[in-house]
Parts: sequence; structure tokens; C-alpha cells
Amino acid sequence: MMLPAGSSPSAAPSPDSAAAQDQPDNPLHGVKLEAIVTALAAHYGWEDLGQRINIRCFTSEPSVASSLKFLRKTPWAREKVESLYLFMLRDIRRSSPTVHNFPPPKP
Repeated sequence: MMLPAGSSPSAAPSPDSAAAQDQPDNPLHGVKLEAIVTALAAHYGWEDLGQRINIRCFTSEPSVASSLKFLRKTPWAREKVESLYLFMLRDIRRSSPTVHNFPPPKP
């Protein structure tokens, strides 16, 4: 491998920093699929989750393991799950009380 004069192999950006720069505004960046499925199942329950996204891994003997196996192989289903997860986060944010951290008044 030939490098330009004055550069070294360590001067190349690391894969981690390159990935972080590629997705600065992606709310799913760094969130594992297992955490998404677990959060959805905890928030909605398997029955409601199966009604919201009608796929067999949520309706017939659901488990995190079987869901992960299916979702990793099925991009359209994974997109639906990720969309529902983002909706859930927005809904939680909307329903939580607003907290203002104003400085105390000066005497």
C-alpha cells in the first residue's frame, strides 16, 4: 500500500469516528436492536406490539431472541420496528411534564 508523502497509516480516520460523522442526527445511532425490541415490549407489551406491527415474531410465542432473529433478516420489518420506537420516544417526551431550569431570581 502506497501512502502519500508525510502521511502515516494512523492518520486515517478510525471507523468509529467516521461512523459518528456519517450519522450526526440519527436518533437510532448507537442503539442496539435488542434494546429497541426490549423497550417496545416493556412499553407496549407483546400483545399490543403484535397489534401495532402484525408480524408473527410479536404475535406467536413472542420473545426478544426470536424477534431479533427475524428482524435482522427482514429489512422492511426492522424499519417498522425502528419507526415505532421513534414514535414511542416522541410520545413519551410529549407526555412528560416540561421542566424549566431557570436560574433562581437575584435578590
